[in-house]
This record gives sequence, structure tokens and C-alpha cells, in this order.
Amino acid sequence: MPRLTALVTLLGGLIFAVPALAADIDAAKYAYPLTNPFEATIASTPPDLRPKLPSDEQIDQADYDLKLRPEREFELPENFWPVTKLRYRLARQDGPAPLIFIISGTGANYASGKTEALKRLFYGAGYHVVQLSSPTSYDFMSAASRAATPGISSEDAEDLYRVMMAVRAQHPDLEATEYNLTGYSLGGLHAAFVSKLDESLRSFNFKHVLLLNPPVNLYTSVSNLDRLVQSEARGVTDKTTYFELVLGKLTRYFQQKGHVELDEALLYDLQDSKQQLTNEQLAMLVGSSFRFSSADIAFTSDLINRRGLITPPQYPITQGTSLTPFFKRALQCDFECYMTEQLIPYWRKKFDGGSIDQLVQQVSLYALEDYLKSSPKIAVMHNADDLILGPGDLGFLRRTFGERLTVYPHGGHCGNLNYRVNTDAMLEFFRG
Repeated sequence: MPRLTALVTLLGGLIFAVPALAADIDAAKYAYPLTNPFEATIASTPPDLRPKLPSDEQIDQADYDLKLRPEREFELPENFWPVTKLRYRLARQDGPAPLIFIISGTGANYASGKTEALKRLFYGAGYHVVQLSSPTSYDFMSAASRAATPGISSEDAEDLYRVMMAVRAQHPDLEATEYNLTGYSLGGLHAAFVSKLDESLRSFNFKHVLLLNPPVNLYTSVSNLDRLVQSEARGVTDKTTYFELVLGKLTRYFQQKGHVELDEALLYDLQDSKQQLTNEQLAMLVGSSFRFSSADIAFTSDLINRRGLITPPQYPITQGTSLTPFFKRALQCDFECYMTEQLIPYWRKKFDGGSIDQLVQQVSLYALEDYLKSSPKIAVMHNADDLILGPGDLGFLRRTFGERLTVYPHGGHCGNLNYRVNTDAMLEFFRG
């Protein structure tokens, strides 16, 4: 543990001392077994410590399509035709029931592992469940985003809200007794902005909103994740070889799966049982996975908007065109690169924006501080050792949410979402 503590301190003070509140879970009583935040982030909860949930065969569910941006059929190359309609998943109960929307995390689509686990949890508790892709996923960017330049949280929330209303309109026979909302990671931040938007539009009047491991300062969070690759490469003896090894394996994994999702399956696929990964290498694996999400965002946004930063605007792309060279170019662009080259210029042009500090203020939870303080229906669950937190972030959450904040002593970034103690607390909140 001393080595790990030094490592995380090096990465920007991700573990730090904060005054305890009633909402803090005592480390001595919290039996989640993975105290290494990188291992927890990747491997999640051991199966025997997860709640018993319904299997897919026991769930009445189906996938549906929404045609929200018909112009994309003409704007996108043939390779993107499958995602010119937005797909989502609906699991329905037999009769009237409360409904919950789940917003996926950074780069994740509606069927990602964490979203699926949350679906099974809430469905087993009697909810209709709607699973939504993140506004940062290539399918949402292609089929639902007006600007296809995610990162302006208020705009992303408006796009999500349109999707939610379209979902409800597509199922007029679905009897929802109330509406609830949750999201994990970046989806937690989006849930907060969607809830604020609903206060004025009143289409859903959400009863409960739960933010799971949300970023507080969006720039701090993405910088922490970018730094896992940049800093940890310097901490590996044979940094070039290992960095190339990780990216090579992740590239093959991405080509086979179509996404990179941090879970125990990925860890098993990438880790040689004869040579366990070190903390530095685990950190690089987390950072490398995030780099794939950043590259996907940069590539898709550039392509849709014909900015010419990664893909030449007039380059002919057909069904048989290999996009690998362009994606490799996108991998050289981390999230800060995406912000600098695409997000900030777009923000300044459309919103007459100014400095990066102003942008960070507008897209982070800071922008909603007064609303979050005064809204008893919104709660947060977070981990003290979450990799996306920076100095002062937990303090902000404590001041803003008070007893509506629950802080677990460890679990990394979303690693303990499927731990029985956590899932029991989630259900208790929504039943309150």
C-alpha cells in the first residue's frame, strides 16, 4: 500500500484527507475486498459478493430504434449507416411500475456491462428500465447529438432529454407510475444536468435522481485519466515496450469487441497469469482504456463535422474502407487534445465562450451548485479513492449534498457498483 499511496499522490492527490461526515462509511466496517483503486476499477466486485439478480432470460426486454437525426444518413459514410438510428433497451414489468432511466458512462453504449448490471438490479426490484448510451458514445453522437461535439453538459443534457421523450412517445402503452433517473461516471454528471433541465420542462418530474461516481470538475477528471498514461509510462522500466503492448492488446480487443470496457473479462484477457500486472501497469491500463474513448470521441466528432483534423473532409470512405489509420491518428489525441482542437473552438463560436476556466465552470457540477444544494431528490454515491476525483472535489460534494452524499472508503472508479452493500443502498434511496 505505501507504493500505491505514493503513486496516487504523484497523479495529483487523488487520495486525500477530508473531514468525516455522517454519510461516510467506516472503512473498518466496509467489507469490499479490493483496496487497490486501479484493481477495483478494472476487476469490479468478486461474483460471490454481488446481489442475486434476474438473468436475461427472466427479463422482458427488447432493443428499439429511434430516428432522430435523419440528415445523418446523407452526412455520414456507409460505415456509419448502422448507427444513423439510435438504439436503446427497454425492460418492462407486466403492469404499472415506476420507470428508471440509466445513462451510461464515458464512451459506453446502452448495453455496456455496468448499465446491464444496473438494469438487472432495478428490474429485479420492480422497475421498468430504459438503458441509454452516453452522449460521448459514437452511436449517440451519430444518431442523436445535434452538434456531435460532446462536452457541453447542458447541450448533452438537452440531447438526452429529447431521447427520453422520444422513448416515452414510442411506448404509449407503457404504464409508468413515476420517473426516476440515474447515471454512473460521466452519466452521473449528465443525470444532474438532465434533472435541472426537467425542473423547467416538467416532462418527467423525476422523483429520485442518483449520481454514481460523477466527476465534479470535468477537466480534473479527464486530466487525471489522461495522466495515468502519461505519468505511468515514466514509471515503467521498459515503458515503450509495455505501452506498445497495452495499446496493441487493447487495439485487438477493440477490433474484436467494438469497444473497450474495464471489467474482469478485460483484465483476464490482457493479464498473463505468470506475470501479474503492477500498480503502474494497472494504472496505464485504466488510462489506455480511457484514451480509446477519447480517440473515439475525437474521431467521430471530426468525421461528422468535417473538420479535417483526423479524416480529410473529401476522403472517400465506403463500406470497405479501413478506418484503422485514422483511428490510430485519433489515438494520439487525448481528451485535452479533443477539448483544445474541437470542443473549445465550437463552444467559443456557438456560445461566445471565453477562457477554458469559464468552460470548466459551465460544464461541471459547479454550474448546478445552488440547484443541487436545494433539491432533496438528488443524491450522490462516491468513493474516497476514486481516480477521477481531485483535491477539493469531495469537499464540494460534502458542502453541496450534506447527508445526501454517501462516501465509501474504497472501490476505485465505479468498481463497487455491483457490491451488495452498495446495491442495497441504491434501492433504499429510490424507495425512500
